[in-house]
Amino acid sequence: MCGMPSGESTQASVHEPELVEPTREDKVAKAGSELIGGPLGRRALLGTSWWTPVRVIALVAIGMFTLGLVQKAPCYNGAWFFGAGSQYTHACYSDIPHLYQGRGFADGLVPYFDQLPGDMQYLEYPVLTGVFMEVASWLTPGSGSIQDQEQWYWMVNAGMLMVCAAVIAVCVTRTHARRPWDGLLVALAPAFALTATINWDLLAVALTAAAMLMWSRSRPLAFGILLGLATAAKLYPVLLLGPLLVLCWRAGRWREFGKALGGAVVGWAVVNGPVMFFAFDGWSKFYTFSQERGVDFGSFWLIIAQNSSDPLSTETVNTLATLLMLLCCVGVAALALAAPRRPRFAQLAFLVVAAFILTNKVYSPQYVLWLVPLAALARPKWRDFLIWQACEVAYFLGIWMYLAYTTSGDAHKGLPADGYHWTIGLHLLGTLYLCVMIVRDILMPDRDPVRRSGDDDPSGGVLDGAEDAFVLGPAARPARDTVHFDGPQVEWGKADAPGGSL
Repeated sequence: MCGMPSGESTQASVHEPELVEPTREDKVAKAGSELIGGPLGRRALLGTSWWTPVRVIALVAIGMFTLGLVQKAPCYNGAWFFGAGSQYTHACYSDIPHLYQGRGFADGLVPYFDQLPGDMQYLEYPVLTGVFMEVASWLTPGSGSIQDQEQWYWMVNAGMLMVCAAVIAVCVTRTHARRPWDGLLVALAPAFALTATINWDLLAVALTAAAMLMWSRSRPLAFGILLGLATAAKLYPVLLLGPLLVLCWRAGRWREFGKALGGAVVGWAVVNGPVMFFAFDGWSKFYTFSQERGVDFGSFWLIIAQNSSDPLSTETVNTLATLLMLLCCVGVAALALAAPRRPRFAQLAFLVVAAFILTNKVYSPQYVLWLVPLAALARPKWRDFLIWQACEVAYFLGIWMYLAYTTSGDAHKGLPADGYHWTIGLHLLGTLYLCVMIVRDILMPDRDPVRRSGDDDPSGGVLDGAEDAFVLGPAARPARDTVHFDGPQVEWGKADAPGGSL
């Protein structure tokens, strides 16, 4: 269990730490609070009554998720089934109803074991996602028309995904104990609500958020098991082990990293092992499909391909994308080891996942879900978060209008390729903007909203306030603007700092 901070470590109370209220430190949050009566007052009962921050944020997340379901109503009532273009013009497309029959669930085929008719021989999703899809098919009535069954299948999945959304909101709210209201960034994120039921990504996001909560509670084995399960649902969560490796290297916390890595291997293997052993061809389809898939929507590679008379081959793009990703990872590692203060876990996690998104050959609109919880923990600043969300909403609309254009024939209803390229650019710039702000916070930690409140790394668990064991460069020098900062001061990188002992 982490030791309590000493009186010299922080000016904040060590007994009952005061919650950080965004409406008192964030101008955008303060202005937005006028919609519900103004900033939170000193006599507010939130946190002492039933209306705790966790419960409020969970209910807000469920409410926003429900609005996202309402936004899909034009498709539910016909656009998924009659006239392919209308599901794009209404921006309400979802993979879920289409894959109920397209991946054999309507016919009772077993994922990974039974071959599918058509070009896709096996289900092209990771195993835990396939289990999620299969369970939803068991709960779908097999009577009625295929349209009725697909509607039911989407509703069953939506209910299960709503649970995932609530889990994400609760985990993010509890990860930073003194900053629970940062969870509202997740709950109110417009791109989160719009993309939540396009695909099954929320399962992996929920497991990843739970894993980060466990790490913040100094439970590395539980973190690893949950992260392994998340990787069994989607590939991106495994990327978090990279930042964790570098941070544990800098802090000399090899034992904790070993537990996390071992737990991740076990969690992944328990899910994948049986399917890999008994149905290797079906199990491997996800990985071969990812390699063979050509340049697709949302990436800068698509802009290059559509403006080139001799597009790069898929193999070349795979190689270049991998090299770019590795280069980004090396840069993040160097930043982590040479920064004046050890970066927060959430900051590096966001940067690595964002690098994967920016360099990948495809960006489906629901991939924004991967970054929303990490953004709320890494850069809990409403202005920057909303700028990024505006770019993602623009891309969400852009891809559907582009598909409407390509499916409308000579009518040309929607957005042509040039216009779609601009929305891809907005998505890339919005994500890069948030990356730049996070890198600035790492290089000048006194501008970090979390550290300005007097914390070191509340999502860091055993890393929170731990002493540095290995650094590159003058990593212990004071931040440039410390002399201008009169907020709570936390002495970090010492054995007796908050969380520095076990």
